[in-house]
Amino acid sequence: MQLRKVTAASAAVLALALTATACGSDDKDSGSSGSGDGKKISIGIKIDQPGIGLKTPDGKYTGFDVDVATYVAKELGYDAKDIVFKETKSADRETAIERGDVKFIAASYSINDERLQKVDFAGPYLLAHQDILVRADDNSFKSPADLNNKKLCSVAGSTSAQNVHDKLAPKADLQELGGYSECLTGLENKVVDALTTDDSILAGFASQQQFQGKFKLAGFKMSNENYGIGLKKGDADLKKKINDALTKMVSDGSWDKAVKDNFGPANYKNEQAPKIGNIVK
Repeated sequence: MQLRKVTAASAAVLALALTATACGSDDKDSGSSGSGDGKKISIGIKIDQPGIGLKTPDGKYTGFDVDVATYVAKELGYDAKDIVFKETKSADRETAIERGDVKFIAASYSINDERLQKVDFAGPYLLAHQDILVRADDNSFKSPADLNNKKLCSVAGSTSAQNVHDKLAPKADLQELGGYSECLTGLENKVVDALTTDDSILAGFASQQQFQGKFKLAGFKMSNENYGIGLKKGDADLKKKINDALTKMVSDGSWDKAVKDNFGPANYKNEQAPKIGNIVK
């Protein structure tokens, strides 16, 4: 009789454990099958770049990359409520993919040979260029050479300003500040003369309500930056599904709408949507 009691108790414990395991699995990514089935998908984004990827004070996520990621996730079978956005800083992107912290990353992630050694890319979905942002009433910048003897701002650790100094304007006075917002404040107050990074990022900052009409892009196109969606190396199935989703986003007009919604106030003269697999050097 005692044996029967122990067996019944053990069975109850086992059933409880199996139930808990089943419930817990709903919070995990569904793998690269591309079928949501009500499960969660973790996507890496930037959370501090207005117009690209921004986490607002109320906990929402906005930006062109967020719109792209949400569209792709939907095509993979995930509702918006099933998406878990995770901040992925530039230096951590490859590691986050390799560890499986995220299924894919859409975070102003330029495709280059060095990164392709570690991860795969779908896309590109946006062709950006290094540019400068200047005050709206400043008409003195006709070419990158006009940055000579001018104060050029960029964030600490960025190579953008240094690239301009080394290749285009050797007499530019480089000013490194802690963040783009500081550079914008300096530009508004005439502490610096220009700010440089990717034109898409500049357009995103200039599109913020408090800055609308105060700045403009010079349109210099000093480099080509092919934004791609980073994913685990060798996952050909997921790569194809993301590429198919991006192709559909362009063809049904959602891509153009996302560009207008996120960059429109800055009069961003974006390139047409790139063809999948077409890396512009």
